[in-house]
Amino acid sequence: MAQSAIITVMERACRKAAPRLRRDFGEVAQLQVSRKGPADFVSNADRAAERTLREELARARPGWGFLFEEQGEIAGEPGAPRFIIDPLDGTSNFLHGIPHFAISIAVERAGVIEAGLVYQPLTDETFWAEQGRGAWLHNARLRVSGRRNLSDCLIATGIPYRGHGNQVQFEAILHLVAPEVAGIRRFGAASLDLAWVAAGRFDGFWEQGLAPWDVAAGILLVREAGGFVTDFHGGDAMVARGEIVAGAAGIHARLHRLVADAIRG
Repeated sequence: MAQSAIITVMERACRKAAPRLRRDFGEVAQLQVSRKGPADFVSNADRAAERTLREELARARPGWGFLFEEQGEIAGEPGAPRFIIDPLDGTSNFLHGIPHFAISIAVERAGVIEAGLVYQPLTDETFWAEQGRGAWLHNARLRVSGRRNLSDCLIATGIPYRGHGNQVQFEAILHLVAPEVAGIRRFGAASLDLAWVAAGRFDGFWEQGLAPWDVAAGILLVREAGGFVTDFHGGDAMVARGEIVAGAAGIHARLHRLVADAIRG
């Protein structure tokens, strides 16, 4: 399917920001001798990508609002949509020279995600979706995994770390999920985890402590690829609660049940 105008705008913005990210990623290894150096370097790379994305998107869609990880909310004209942007999802991976990070952009209008795009600069993969038009990797239609037995499934997650997340809750969920599945992976970029669920690479995903820019595009990708996405309580408050259970149609209910049982104790 041909991309719409808004998907084209979003992809062009990503491709404008990507060369700088690729270049900076190639420099990270030279900075590992300094604790302060790499962190500052990544922060600068993050801000540079954010600036480029804002400039490109504002030029194409003047009057629209923005929600950024670094700059926060920038109001648009009354009634206008807004872009929800993570210019560098997977900053810890980037910092350590691990080639797994992405740019994530979603379009939200009146609380509804209408379009989403996740771009992986190193692999040049563009995952995109629009409400009612399906999910795609470039021009190939995406479908979630067809597996129906949890014992055959590879599940992704995010692990709490210093100062972030609920370690006790995570361990309770892991205790119930791990014995039921073929494997669990923690790759460190929620937007890509969700894109990979949409592509059938992962069968499911759960995580808590997430921000809107981590998941907005990915939620639409999974749903438009035929999957299901809920919060830990089975509702639709993933963004408000910062928690998510996503999965293929055949396994989402069972994965969610394990998560819900764990948090109930």
